[in-house]
Amino acid sequence: MANLSALDALLRPLVSSLGYELLGLEFDGHVKHATLRLYIDQPDYSGEIQLSDCQKISREVAALLDVEDPLPGQYNLEVSSPGLDRPLFSVEQFAAFAGEQAQLKLLSPLDGRRKLTGEIIAADGEQIRLNCEGQDIDVNMADIRSARLVPDYAELLARDLHKSG
Repeated sequence: MANLSALDALLRPLVSSLGYELLGLEFDGHVKHATLRLYIDQPDYSGEIQLSDCQKISREVAALLDVEDPLPGQYNLEVSSPGLDRPLFSVEQFAAFAGEQAQLKLLSPLDGRRKLTGEIIAADGEQIRLNCEGQDIDVNMADIRSARLVPDYAELLARDLHKSG
């Protein structure tokens, strides 16, 4: 299993020096197809990430990983923009998207549920507060396996139709 904290500490300064923010990383250690995936964005979340941005980061990260060799065996490196269903890796990222819908997958059940979907109400310290079906639920960041925004596709479609009409 890869030490994601050590990888983050190694890669975050490099990505930052290139003018981007490393939102987070994932490692899928599948035996035949291991993948290290980095999610990058503009530091203020203001612009779009282009393919050329991902290629630039990929080249630099690959060079650093070749020198440092922090992962055993072979793996694929992927650099990606967060997309509409952006993954959330930190309390600060949850706070930046307060008011948005998110889906959390938990490490262990909370009130019998491993998956929560609701509006991000607040994020402070190590606590995330969601409103799930009218009930506020506090979740400790350490209890979250993964989290993603849930885009409102109907609203996005309406916005696009309004722009083109």
